[in-house]
Amino acid sequence: MERKFTLEYWKDDGWYVGRIKEVPGVFSQGSTLAELEENIADAYKMVLAEKDEYIPSVEIKEKDVSLQI
Repeated sequence: MERKFTLEYWKDDGWYVGRIKEVPGVFSQGSTLAELEENIADAYKMVLAEKDEYIPSVEIKEKDVSLQI
């Protein structure tokens, strides 16, 4: 399955550093932009794997909400 995300990235001390804008907590770095893209994909896969392994001890509910900003 292919999903599209926004990679925000910047240079910091010679490294490309970035995050997936739509998925909080997914950050990585690489010595090139191509390496950052590979590493960010790995980081995203690791977050998904952790989410699948997480079994909460409480019932988690969801609700759609509208926020005015």
